[in-house]
Amino acid sequence: MAQITLKNLAHSYMAQPKAESDYALKEMDHVWQNGGAYALLGSSGCGKTTLLNIISGLLRPSQGRVLFGDQDVTEAETTARNIAQVFQFPVVYDTMTVRENLAFPLRNRGMDAAYIKARVGQIAAMIGMEATLDRKARGLTADAKQKISLGRGMVREDVNAILFDEPLTVIDPHMKWELRTQLKQLHREFGHTMIYVTHDQTEALTFADKVVVMYDGRVVQMGTPEELFETPAHTFVGYFIGSPGMNLLPATVQGNRAMVAGTEIALGASYAPPKGRVQIGIRPEYATLTNGAGLPFTLRRVEDVGRHRIIRGDVAGQTVNVIAPEGMPVGAELTHISFAPDRIGVYADDWRVTGGAV
Repeated sequence: MAQITLKNLAHSYMAQPKAESDYALKEMDHVWQNGGAYALLGSSGCGKTTLLNIISGLLRPSQGRVLFGDQDVTEAETTARNIAQVFQFPVVYDTMTVRENLAFPLRNRGMDAAYIKARVGQIAAMIGMEATLDRKARGLTADAKQKISLGRGMVREDVNAILFDEPLTVIDPHMKWELRTQLKQLHREFGHTMIYVTHDQTEALTFADKVVVMYDGRVVQMGTPEELFETPAHTFVGYFIGSPGMNLLPATVQGNRAMVAGTEIALGASYAPPKGRVQIGIRPEYATLTNGAGLPFTLRRVEDVGRHRIIRGDVAGQTVNVIAPEGMPVGAELTHISFAPDRIGVYADDWRVTGGAV
């Protein structure tokens, strides 16, 4: 296991990058703690896989360094980094049995036969393939092969880190949940440093101790699921985390008041007038329909999703969503919307502004 440090790291696929926009991965400095479970989360093209490939040694960065513990591994080959990596699509040996596939990394390192047998049995139980251990991989379904690939990535206990690049893409939804739970159990039991790349917020939030949210080649926030939900550092985090995501409304802000579409709103903190494009952000969970207090609200539709209802409408032409408890009446008299002041975030040019005491 190892602490992973990224120092002044950046990468461009251009031979001579000139501007920041030429970089697929903008300059970053981060420390990922030894034994942590991290998820790299973001939409396609944000730089997740580029960063993972730099950590694994499949790609050399344009600038900066990668350290495992105190060792600089920036120029080290993948084989020298002592990692395991599981890719988006299954990588298995078709001519080998499931048992032989799972045992392969251990046999390569000359591990004791009794240990290999026990460890393979343990991993096979975890991925639900005990009954197929002696079957050839050829002819198995894609999700079964991916489970083998996952198992082979996790079979070694001595690795510095295990890297997962969207490993559950071909797994059926029920098995996804089960495997994520088992990965968490494996992490608790053995304490490997794990980095899991995904564009699925549910996968990220249920797997990771800390989620690393990426946008446009930049890490915009690293935090616990609670931190990402309650205090998004960037509007993308607010939009990407949560279903529906955070509501954003153009505003002018001064002191503990915001002006939105001609209506004054109380804030839970006090702010100097922010510079740039100013917005307030509020989660749908902290918005409430009223019969006259707050902002004028035009209701468009109501979606019942079981435990609660999603009320969709707009404020001054801007889409706004409200999450209402099941059974709460939604009538024509509810023409306005109010926000919990202490749950409102203020953003300038998409970055969260820190407020002071009211």
